[in-house]
This record gives sequence, C-alpha cells and structure tokens, in this order.
Amino acid sequence: MLATLDIAPASVAGGVVTSYLIHVDPSTDEWVDIPSFNVGDRYWRMDINYYSNRVSRLVSKSKSTVHMSIDLTLDGRVAKPITAQVTASLLDQDGEPVPDHSVCTGTRDYSQVGHTYGCRLFINKEILEACSVSANCFIVACHVFVYKVSPLFDLPQPQHILDADFDVRFRVGGETFGAHRCVLAARSPVLEAELYKGATAGASCTQIDDMLPEVFASLLWFIYTDCLPPTKDAVEEAMMTEHLLAAADRFSVEELKLICEEKLFRELNHDTAAKILKLAIRHRSSFLREACIDFLEEAPCLEAAMAMDDGLCEHVAKFYPVLLKNMWVYEEDPMQDELAMCL
Repeated sequence: MLATLDIAPASVAGGVVTSYLIHVDPSTDEWVDIPSFNVGDRYWRMDINYYSNRVSRLVSKSKSTVHMSIDLTLDGRVAKPITAQVTASLLDQDGEPVPDHSVCTGTRDYSQVGHTYGCRLFINKEILEACSVSANCFIVACHVFVYKVSPLFDLPQPQHILDADFDVRFRVGGETFGAHRCVLAARSPVLEAELYKGATAGASCTQIDDMLPEVFASLLWFIYTDCLPPTKDAVEEAMMTEHLLAAADRFSVEELKLICEEKLFRELNHDTAAKILKLAIRHRSSFLREACIDFLEEAPCLEAAMAMDDGLCEHVAKFYPVLLKNMWVYEEDPMQDELAMCL
C-alpha cells in the first residue's frame, strides 16, 4: 500500500496533538509503516493495514466490506508511562468525516518501546468507492494525542525573578533565574544535594558556570513542564539537544537525558557519527555509545565517518580499537599504515 502524509502538529489543552491526512492507494495487501514522528517529545510510529475485498471475506465473512486496521506504536524509550490515544476517520470527497466510519483507541498507557494499541475500521466497499478522491485512493484523518502531566508550578519567567515565591535564584552567564527548591529537588538529585546539603545550601543565589543561559532556561522549562521548549528551526533544535544532553547528565535529569539521546540517535549517520560518539563518551550515554558502535562496526560506515572527522581514528583507537580491525580487509589496503599508527 502506498501512503502519503500531510502533518499538522499543534499544542492543545492537556497535551499535544499531531494530525495526519493519510492518502492511501491500496495497490497491495500489506502493512504500511509510516516513518517515526515526534509528538510530545516522544517518538511514535503508525502502521496501517488495508485488506482488499478478497482478503476481507476471510476476516469478516462479508462480500461487501473491506478491512483496515490502524495501530499506534511507541517507537522510543520512556522513563515513565506516556498516555496517548489515536482517532481515525474516513473522509469523503469534501474532506468531511463519513458518518459511522470513525474509531478511537481510547486513552492507553505506553510504558516501553514497542507498545502498540490500535483500532479497526470495517468500511463498506460502496462507501469507500464513493469517498475515493481519485482512482483507487481514499483519505483517512488520524489524530495522535499525547497527554501531558500538569506542571507543579507555573513556569518561572525572567521578569518575575524577584517574586517572593521563589526561594532560590541562579546566576548563569550574566542572567538571573528564579525557581523553587522543592521542584528542582524533586526532578534532580544533584540539585537536591546542592540546594539542601551542599556548600550552597541555604544560599539565596547559586552561581552556575560553563553553561549558556538559554540552555539553563530550557532545563528549567523541562523541569517545570516535563517537555522541551519550542525552537525556531532544525539547526537550533539540534544544537540545543547537544547542550541539553550535557545539562541533563550534569544534573542527573534522567528523563531529559533520555529524550536528548533519542533525538541524537535519530540523527546518526556518516556525517554525525563521530560527534555523537564523542558526546556519548563525554556525557556517559551508554545508549548512544552502543548505537554508534553498532553503526561503525560496518567498515564502510567507519571509513566514511573517519573521512568526515580527522580525529575519529585516534578516538576509536583509544576506546574501541577492535573496530579498526574491521577495515583491514585487504593486505594492500591504503588505510593500513594509518590504522597501524593509531593502534
């Protein structure tokens, strides 16, 4: 089956929703795996299965129906269960839902990668043909809603740093941020130790060095809201993800670290492998480290990654020398001398 998507993400009260208009061309009787998409800072996958009339007879015992199933699958790791639901509606030629042809999974908890919940549509063949927008093509509207946990407090704003309700302040890169000790302690064991037991316990203002103020602001945003702040574009998002990985590791905000790891993992390729591997080692990410090693185990991938980063050869030789041996395929390999110098 061929399917093309029109994606429209949006924030709504209580969570975030991404809407899909799925243009389906049921040319074959097989599953369609829609590529992973991000809703609520977690990754998901939808699977659509359309059975032709010939197959549906075996399923529904009816000559006049076709059978479609839509499943929502959690496609990444989570630190705690995520509640989500998916609704699906067959659309007519005017883009309106066809009566009695909408379904909903209801709210479901997804607690680990691979968890799947779905729903089935039994669509009358005549209705399906009447709703086709073109030859052998119809449209299904899907809405994926991911629920958010209500924040403990309103997110601190820079203009409110002198609010008496805040009992701790941070000085980061020339900017001051106000916050609540109890909220920070609940989300970060490192901050809990520093604010209640460490040298800065009881201090009205804590200095944080080696961190950009916008990164600390994003860290606070996540601590209070359990989600990442919006970014302007993909480049800014990628840069912020790297910085937030460092911040999450520094302050042991494990859920934020997991989200950053997932984002970087999906950017893993020849161009980024060296950078991601170094980030993984620097910030103690076993997940990213193993993903990079698996990727670089193929000699062509390692060679391509080394071509993008002159320092990768020495880095791999220091931490994972066995990988370099995979590149010694031929005795006259021109890379052999360079590799031997690294080992």
